[in-house]
Amino acid sequence: MDATDAVRTTGARTLGRAGGIEVSALGFGCWAIGGEWQDGEGNPLGWGAVDDDESVAAVRRALDLGVTFFDTADTYGAGHSERVLGRALAGRRDEVVLATKWGNRFDAATRTLTGSDADPGYVRRALTGSLTRLGTDRVDLYQLHLSDAPLDVAAELRDVCEELVAEGLIRVYAWSTDDPERAAVFAEGPHCAAVQHACNVLEDAPAMLALCEERGLASINRSPLAMGLLTGKHGSGSRGAAGDIRAMPPSWLRWFGAGGVPEPQWLERVDAVRDILTSGGRTLAQGALGWLWARSARTVPIPGFRTVAQAEENAGALEHGPLRPEQMDEIDRLLSRPQD
Repeated sequence: MDATDAVRTTGARTLGRAGGIEVSALGFGCWAIGGEWQDGEGNPLGWGAVDDDESVAAVRRALDLGVTFFDTADTYGAGHSERVLGRALAGRRDEVVLATKWGNRFDAATRTLTGSDADPGYVRRALTGSLTRLGTDRVDLYQLHLSDAPLDVAAELRDVCEELVAEGLIRVYAWSTDDPERAAVFAEGPHCAAVQHACNVLEDAPAMLALCEERGLASINRSPLAMGLLTGKHGSGSRGAAGDIRAMPPSWLRWFGAGGVPEPQWLERVDAVRDILTSGGRTLAQGALGWLWARSARTVPIPGFRTVAQAEENAGALEHGPLRPEQMDEIDRLLSRPQD
C-alpha cells in the first residue's frame, strides 16, 4: 500500500462542520523549520539550526506522500517558517490546506519575539504579512495564537475573523488554546472550524475532545509526539544543542529538563506503553500518531519535522492507521487513566 492509498484507509478529516474543508488525517507542523529565534531575553524559541533546502524537500516529500495539511505561525522563526513553506508550496498551493496563526509581534531582522498584540485592528495587518511571506492570496485556516486572551477580547477577534471570511482572505478560523471555555467562545462563530490544542498519548485532553465533538470542530493536535519524547531518539543529544528550546525549557515544557534531558517520570510513561505503540511494525512515533487517530475521529495530529527522513516516518503512520480499541484500553490501564 502506498501512502496516498493509506490516507484513504486511515480516513480523511474535516475541518469544521458538515461540508467543511477536507484534509489528510495527518498534518505537518512547521514550527521547527522556522529555525532559530529567541525571546527578548535571548532564550531560544526554535528547535535549533535548520537547512532550508532540506526543509523544502521535506515539505514536498510529505505532499507527495499524501499529506495535505500544513500548519505554521507568523512568529515561527520570526516569519522564516512561513517563507520556507511558501517556497516549498510554490506551484502546488491548490493541493494543500494552509494554516497559520497571529497574535505575536516579532523583529524579523533579529529573529526576536517582541510581544503580543490582541488588538482587533492588528489582525488584518498580521494577515497581510503572512499572505506575503506565504506567497498566497488566502489562508485556509487562520488561528489566534494567544492561548490566554480574555474572553471579551476573543469575541471581538472572532468577529474580525468573520469579516475576513466574508472578504475571501481566509476560509475558516480557530483558536490555539488548551482552555475549553476559551475555545467555546470562538466556536460560537459560524466559520470557526477547529481548535488547536495539546494532546498526546502521555497527556490526554478529554474535555477539549468532548467540546470538539459537541461543537463539530476539528481537533488539531499540537505536540502529538511530546516535542520529540515520543520519537524514542533521546540519546542523540540534539535537544541540548544551542538554539533549541528543549535545551532551556520554559515552564510549560514539562517533558525535558535543563540541557534537553528527558524528565525521568515521562520516560517511565513512554516505556510503559512502548510495546503497544511499536506493535505491528510501527515506530514509536507512528504508534503515538495511531493513538490520536483512535482517540477521536476529529483528531488531526501535526507532528514537527526538519528532514525528509522525518517526513517519511511521520507519513508512514498513515499506512498503519489507528490503534485497536483493546490497545487503547490497555494503554489507559498502564497509565492509570479512567476507562470508559
